[in-house]
This record gives sequence, structure tokens and C-alpha cells, in this order.
Amino acid sequence: QVQLVESGGGLVQAGGSLRLSCVASGRTPSRYTMGWFRQAPGKEREFVGGITWNGIITRYAESVKGRFTISRDSAKSTVYLQMNNLKPEDTAVYYCVGRIPQSMTSLRYDWWGRGTQVTVSS
Repeated sequence: QVQLVESGGGLVQAGGSLRLSCVASGRTPSRYTMGWFRQAPGKEREFVGGITWNGIITRYAESVKGRFTISRDSAKSTVYLQMNNLKPEDTAVYYCVGRIPQSMTSLRYDWWGRGTQVTVSS
């Protein structure tokens, strides 16, 4: 069993920045992909971005490209989501996700955190 715990959410004004963190623990494999999804009120959950086990390949949703950056510190079993130039439409619960390595075109993830709220005021 793998546990994912997010932190770093909060309230920020439009144009501001936040950095989310997610720590993986439990029976983590030696290599695993990590990423982020989000869900806004009344909307379906959507993919935000993902990063391979070695940090070499990243993938982003079009809506966040150029504003959000995913990185990871494998020694700390931690993935980060740096969010810059935030917009009110970025308001959502952000979920950390993980899986064993697959094609980065796949949006299926097996492990999910409980989420952290990000609210962007206009």
C-alpha cells in the first residue's frame, strides 16, 4: 500500500504563486511515476501534470503549460507542483497521484492522496 499526503494549499490572489508538495510513503516501488489532478466545484476531475520516476519527462495539461512546473526529489519521495500566475479558474482541490511506470500518454493512476484545497481570489 502506498500513501500520498499533499500539503501547501491555501488562498492566494490572482497572479500569485503557490507550491504544493506530496510525500509518498509505504510500500513504494523503486521506480514510480507521480503527478497531479484537480477537481473544481461542479466539474470533473482533470489531469494537471505528471513526471517520470527519474524526473526526465514531464507532461502538462494545456491549461497550465507555462505556468505550472512539476519536479521531484526522489531521495525525499516527494513531488512538487509550483504554480505561478494563478487564475481564479485554477481554484480546485488538488490531488497527488502515483503509479508504476507506464507510457506518459496514459492518464490512469493507481494511488491517490486526499487532496489539498487551492483557492485563487480575483
